[in-house]
Amino acid sequence: MKVAAVKKPGGLDKLVIETRADPKPKAGEVLVRVRASSLNFHDFVVALGGIPTPDGRIPMSDGAGEVVALGEGATKWKVGDRVLSLFFPSWQSGQIEAAGFASVPGDGADGFGAELVAAPETAFTRMPDRWSFEEAATLPCAALTAWRGMFVETHTKPGDWVLVQGTGGVSIFALQFAKAAGARVIATSSSDAKLERLKALGADHVINYKTTPEWGKAAFDLTGGRGVDEVVEIGGPGTMAQSINACRPGGHISLIGVLTGVSGEVPTAALFSRNITLSGITVGSRRHQEDMINALEASGIRPVIDSRFPLDQIAAAFAHQASQQHFGKIVLTI
Repeated sequence: MKVAAVKKPGGLDKLVIETRADPKPKAGEVLVRVRASSLNFHDFVVALGGIPTPDGRIPMSDGAGEVVALGEGATKWKVGDRVLSLFFPSWQSGQIEAAGFASVPGDGADGFGAELVAAPETAFTRMPDRWSFEEAATLPCAALTAWRGMFVETHTKPGDWVLVQGTGGVSIFALQFAKAAGARVIATSSSDAKLERLKALGADHVINYKTTPEWGKAAFDLTGGRGVDEVVEIGGPGTMAQSINACRPGGHISLIGVLTGVSGEVPTAALFSRNITLSGITVGSRRHQEDMINALEASGIRPVIDSRFPLDQIAAAFAHQASQQHFGKIVLTI
């Protein structure tokens, strides 16, 4: 089979395409012919060597494909079933019990940047009905992160105000989920052209954070002085203060990214004086993914795909991601 591999010490010039022996499913496993994957920031960090992995690690946490063989005792799927990977294959339901990434595809284990993957039958859910492999491959990390932040850690409802940051996969899924739930959305970006596209997707208000540095107050004012109910926070320390300024008393912030750094100052007095809840979000469980897929089918939401690259152009796909010119998800066809 053909695979992508990250060679030490990492970097886009260390991403190579190799031929490896086809895997065989063990007891309780299924063999999946991978048809598509999608790029996430986590995958990019792995590719750059920012997350230590063994030499030759196959990257990519997300994968959609079809079952082509069953290991002994595997009964959940049948050959021909269209399946979708889990970011945390060992987190089936309930509260998260292990915060590590030892089982995450493309990180602690080989991922979906390969034509074939053998994994436990519980490491997959069904794909949404009538979705393409490319569409489904956008879901396991980005969409599920937005879903858990908005509908598991808090309960976004009709009439709520939701603030989303930027035009990456998580933020666009959050916008789509919010509108499907009847909420009002304020979206930020540094690009006026992208802001227009966010409005076309349903954003009620948009703010250019470059021309409006105090965008937190601007968002607060747009709610009539009430404040937003939910912030999908992707920036981390560099944007947290503005997110807190945007929130209503008793609001919720889903911290899902650290694009501005892994540590920094947080205005704790403002956080507690407004009784804001801050939740760290690392994707979700199998049960969360199944619930999300049901909601996607009921709502009619479809993912926004920016571009598609074949597996042998994986380095070019990551370079496109690094350029920050994309709007929505970047997909690999495999």
